[in-house]
Amino acid sequence: MASVKLSTGASMPLLGIGTWQSKPGEVEAAVRTALDLGYRLIDTAAVYGNEAEIGHVLHEYISQGKLKRSDVFITTKVWCTHNRPEQIEGQLRESLAKLQLDYVDLYLVHMPVATNLDMSAQDHTVSVVDTWRGMEGVFEKGLTKAIGVSNFSEEQVQRIYDNAKVKPHNLQFELQQLCNKLNISFTAYAPLGSPGRVHFTLPSGAKLDWAPAPNPLEDPIVVKLSQKYHKTPAQILIRLMLERHMSVIPKSVNPARIKENFEVEDFSLTAEEVAELNSVKHRQRLFGQEFCEGHAEDPFKNERSKK
Repeated sequence: MASVKLSTGASMPLLGIGTWQSKPGEVEAAVRTALDLGYRLIDTAAVYGNEAEIGHVLHEYISQGKLKRSDVFITTKVWCTHNRPEQIEGQLRESLAKLQLDYVDLYLVHMPVATNLDMSAQDHTVSVVDTWRGMEGVFEKGLTKAIGVSNFSEEQVQRIYDNAKVKPHNLQFELQQLCNKLNISFTAYAPLGSPGRVHFTLPSGAKLDWAPAPNPLEDPIVVKLSQKYHKTPAQILIRLMLERHMSVIPKSVNPARIKENFEVEDFSLTAEEVAELNSVKHRQRLFGQEFCEGHAEDPFKNERSKK
């Protein structure tokens, strides 16, 4: 599988498996299937609640010699309840214990806002630059080989970059042009439209109900190309991300789909087809992150003010 070079010099696989909403009892089997097929990038997060199951599989494969630790690239994230800089190391050490690892390959700030521990109140004393100081600390201690952010606005990424001792190495969000400008690697999540995203419960128990969105798997251009290449619409969308040199992490617990998502290296899209797919108009934001509203670090405050 092709990879992208981080500014640290490390290589990150371009195709991995995402594990958001992979339920207990399902994620372990999904990770086994993925590793057996050849996936080498696994994306998780503290808030997903599945690091321990993933760690069980990793420990088995590494301890039994099926894989070396250096063969796999593991990403996890700190949740906004622990965005205070003094809390980040403790949270990463908890994740490492669950993953049964000495380090992760990439550690991300999951959300730019800070909240209290049960998410019942926002913490307005913590800025993204403050949080980044804690991220630099765990990087300098070798607990993670790279650091980055997720769900941050362009202004927030630029502000961190301008104030950082250690520049961000990866961004999980939609700002590829900024990433190219700043030499930050890019990861695309929800590449297939995240059909399971409509109902999500936060750790506080609050429910987020995101509005349904048009299904990219049904887009006429995607369907046309799937027929041309005898590939599924999902494979066309994943291939598009790879053609754009984005790391991509489609989530599935279905063995057949995990296999299907990986079978994208035996064809290529033409430059004209990539341009045609890229010309599809942005329809709507899939994840509004409404719990960020009212915080100074709300990444979408400018969008909300226009409504």
